Amino acid sequence: MQIAISDREIEEFMEIINRIAQDHPILVDKYLQGKEIEVDAVCDGKDILIPGIMEHIERTGVHSGDSISVYPAHTIGKLVKDKIAEYTRRLAKALHVKGLINIQFIAIGEDVYVIEVNPRSSRTVPYISKVTGIPIVDLAVEVILGKTIAELGYRPGLQPEAEHYAIKMPVFSFEKIRGAEISLGPEMKSTGECLGVAGTFNEALYKAFLGAGVNLPNYKNVIMTVKDADKGEAIEIGRRFERLGYTIYATRSTAAALNEAGVKARKVNKISQESPTVMDLILGHRIDLVIDTPTQGRDKTRDGFLIRRTAIETGVNVITAMDTARALVSSLENKADEKLSLVNIAQL
Repeated sequence: MQIAISDREIEEFMEIINRIAQDHPILVDKYLQGKEIEVDAVCDGKDILIPGIMEHIERTGVHSGDSISVYPAHTIGKLVKDKIAEYTRRLAKALHVKGLINIQFIAIGEDVYVIEVNPRSSRTVPYISKVTGIPIVDLAVEVILGKTIAELGYRPGLQPEAEHYAIKMPVFSFEKIRGAEISLGPEMKSTGECLGVAGTFNEALYKAFLGAGVNLPNYKNVIMTVKDADKGEAIEIGRRFERLGYTIYATRSTAAALNEAGVKARKVNKISQESPTVMDLILGHRIDLVIDTPTQGRDKTRDGFLIRRTAIETGVNVITAMDTARALVSSLENKADEKLSLVNIAQL
């Protein structure tokens, strides 16, 4: 499964697909770039119970299992939440569901689209049960055996939101799978997950990153090399890392974009050019983080693939989506603010 953004990429992916005989037709969907929303619910055939709405940090195009998931959803408004609750009720009823149902949506502004409906349990059921305190597996079993939601003591519909934030963070094992492409996309690659819970969004986010093994900083050095479409976002993220005291290294075009916008970036050469190259920096074991957003395709001879693989295999954190990078820098800013507050209190 791939997202193609040009005719050339369509030709490249079709050539890969057609290397072997196909027993089934190729499915082509329209890609909508928006915010992905996920819901797990219990339906008794008439009424529906929705413990909560989960919002993904990464925009659509990253598999739901590889996305950072936030409960309660904090960037969508009441109108969108009401639409999601109503669509969930109508879909479950139309499919004659008695038990669990999982639905994934896309929100673009105030418009809501359905990605897929799964009349079954999902990987987020344990997560949403734990963070809301609603035992939806137990409830689903009772419903299957003939009970109604009202008889089980619950008010149908979307339940009130918790006062805390709970963030589910994917965990990967790329360092153990040699040669695997680590960039995120429509195919699921995570092998586990962890949970960060706190009274504020940024604290929960920081805990979730720590749980996933992203513990910064050691050296306060970051490498940025992003595709042209991401350079605008890279400027904002680079500026925020700079404020936190990070030294930014970047390949030629990324460095040019950053420096032109007033973000200090040290230009480093590509792998095929003379030293010092980006590979020299990574192998020098003085880099905390690589932010690399790849162009599409499966060519493993490209610089980006080699950079990502080398970084992972030498223990360097790698981020391949701008939304993830923005979330990480937000969590680091929150941690820096906390330390500053503690210093001020100590001085008093």
